[in-house]
Amino acid sequence: MPVIPVEAQNTPRYQVAVCDWMILKRQKLGEFSKAREVGADGVEVDMGPLGKRVLFENRFRNAEDARVFSHTADSLGVQVPSIAMSGFFAQNLIKRQNYRDLLRDCFQTMKAFHAQVAFLPLGGSGNGWKQKGAERDTLVAYLHDIGEMAKAEGVTVGIRTQLDAKASIQLLKEIKSDGIKIYYNFQDAADNNRDICKELKKLGKDRIIQIHATNTDSVNLPDDPEIDLPKIKKTLDQMKWSGWLVVERSRDVKRVRDVNYNFSRNVEYLKNIFLKDKP
Repeated sequence: MPVIPVEAQNTPRYQVAVCDWMILKRQKLGEFSKAREVGADGVEVDMGPLGKRVLFENRFRNAEDARVFSHTADSLGVQVPSIAMSGFFAQNLIKRQNYRDLLRDCFQTMKAFHAQVAFLPLGGSGNGWKQKGAERDTLVAYLHDIGEMAKAEGVTVGIRTQLDAKASIQLLKEIKSDGIKIYYNFQDAADNNRDICKELKKLGKDRIIQIHATNTDSVNLPDDPEIDLPKIKKTLDQMKWSGWLVVERSRDVKRVRDVNYNFSRNVEYLKNIFLKDKP
C-alpha cells in the first residue's frame, strides 16, 4: 500500500478562509486575529489597491512587513492559501502591458506567505474578450504567459471568468497552460440562473483550483435559497475535489458592515456542512 504523508493525512478535505479586503482588514496585521475570531482556518490576502498605479500598493514588497505578517499568521495558526489581485475587478488586464511586473510582485508575495494560489478576476477586462477577436487574442496570450510564469514558480493562477462551464473550458483550452485554472464563484452561477452542481461537474475537479463559496450580498448563507450547500458538498465529494472554500460576500444587507456577524455565520455554516465528517 502507498505511504500517505502524515501532513496529508491530517489535512481536511475542505478548509475555510475569508478575504481580508471583505473583513475590512486589507493588508492589516489584525486580519489574522480577525480570521480566528470568525472561526476561519485561513485568509486570502489581497495585493492592495491598483487603480492607475503602475504596481499594486503592496506593503509586502517591504521584507520586514512580509516577515512580521507571516510570523503573525503562523503564530495564530492561520494559513494563507491564496493571494488576491482584487484590483483587476476594476482594472483591465488587456491594457496592462506591464502585467508581468504585476504578476512577479504577486508571486513574490505568495512566497512570503507560502501561498499556492493567486486569484485573478477578469471583471475589469470588459466583455469584448468573451467573443473572438483582438481583445480575446491578447487576453489569451497574456494568460498563457502568466500560466507559464506560475508553473515556473510552482504555483497556480485561478481566474474568475464569469463564464459558464462550457465557455470556461473553451477558454482554458485556448490558454494552453496548466498554470491557469478556474477560481469558481457561486455568485456568478446564481446571478445567471446556472445550476451550480451541474457547472462544477462539467468543469471537473482538475480545472477548479479554489472556490469563492458565497453569493452576492443579500442574506447570509444559512438563509440563502439559491445556494444549496448540502447538495454542493455531495457533488464535490463525488468529484473527489478538495481545497479551500473562501468566504467573500453573502453579507446580510441589513448589517452589511457587521464583520463578526456576517463572517462568523457564513464560516460556521460552511464548516457545519463541509467539515462535520472530516477529513
